[in-house]
Amino acid sequence: MRLDKYLKVSRLVKRRTVAKEMADQGRVQVNGRVVKSSYDVKIGDIIEIGFGTKQLKAKVLDLRETTKKAEASDLYELVD
Repeated sequence: MRLDKYLKVSRLVKRRTVAKEMADQGRVQVNGRVVKSSYDVKIGDIIEIGFGTKQLKAKVLDLRETTKKAEASDLYELVD
């Protein structure tokens, strides 16, 4: 699944266009590498997102095409 779509489905980022812009600006890393929005996310990947001064780090646990809001947090776990 594309990175921008995963970020939207998991609700780590509210909109896919915002996720795409963030990735293309170099504010998203997967496994320590800066990646583009077309990166193919795999289970076990560690995604780091920069929101201004705040950093969010999440491990991919599951991939789904769609998810309900209540189940979105099942797709990842936050990492320190």
